[in-house]
Amino acid sequence: MKPIDSKRAGSPLVGLTDASSSWRSKQIVTLTMNPALDVSTSTDVVYSGHKLRCSRSTLDPGGGGANVARVIHRLGGQAVAVYTAGGTTGDTYRRLMEAEGIPVLVAAVQGSTRQNVTVDEKSTGKQFRFVLEGPEFSENEWRNCLKIVGRTIRSGGYLIASGSLPPGVPDDFYAQLARLAREADVRCVVDTSGLALAEALAEGVFLVKPSRRELAEHVGATLDSEQSQIDAASALIAEGCAEYVALTLGEAGAVLASKSGAIRLPTPSVKVVSTVGAGDSFLAAFVLRLAQGYPAEAALRSAVAAGSAAVISPATELCCRDDVDRLEAEIAALALTFE
Repeated sequence: MKPIDSKRAGSPLVGLTDASSSWRSKQIVTLTMNPALDVSTSTDVVYSGHKLRCSRSTLDPGGGGANVARVIHRLGGQAVAVYTAGGTTGDTYRRLMEAEGIPVLVAAVQGSTRQNVTVDEKSTGKQFRFVLEGPEFSENEWRNCLKIVGRTIRSGGYLIASGSLPPGVPDDFYAQLARLAREADVRCVVDTSGLALAEALAEGVFLVKPSRRELAEHVGATLDSEQSQIDAASALIAEGCAEYVALTLGEAGAVLASKSGAIRLPTPSVKVVSTVGAGDSFLAAFVLRLAQGYPAEAALRSAVAAGSAAVISPATELCCRDDVDRLEAEIAALALTFE
């Protein structure tokens, strides 16, 4: 692969908060079927058989689509967050989302919204993440989510369906969502894994954002080499599964595949504090840039900057706008490479 000229990649951009682009941004709606009240804390050492005395805990409204909407708003954009909620944890989740000033539409469910727990081990710097199962949905409950989305999305906009599916929701739910979006002339973006990802790709979406592990599981290969990663992402394009595949590779950067070819972009050098929300931050910045009318290469720069900014933030804090702008300026000097 050869480095490409900066003129081909697009000139360096001002920060994500550039007000001149916000007025022309297309609608963005996010959907979180399996939100989680994220509880984060720390302790000196994690070991079995004893009580672990922890520091003061913090609460954040987590889950893929909700995190994406939160990051979009932090970066100066606008998004409507559709999510499910139930029980006392659901009540707390609602209050936290509303406190961030994000427009929301809540689909009430009988089961209680789940919790996730993140524990930082101070003696080693290791992070332990406990992801709990969500409540079981009835058919009426998950179909109601489709109805809410159908009433909310607008032609020309973006629908981001992100995160796992709770028990009771069919594996083809995101595929159904993709059909609904296509009929409404809306670009459907999916970030999930397993059978839900396979069904969505079989239906066809605008953009899919797998991690290396998620794509490897989907294609049944390890994807250890750079070429195998590019080939796997490009194959999804050739098969008509998606118009764009944004493959996130952690500290190795990201690959963006489309009909025009594949682009690879490394990440800036940062100290990793917490990986929670890095993928969501990446996706939020990428779609926000597209919705604002920027080319895919510029969107990739912003996405890598946001993902990198997220990992330098502690626990479940997601990314900071100032960090994103600073890292995006650094990334503008890095070479995009075409396959």
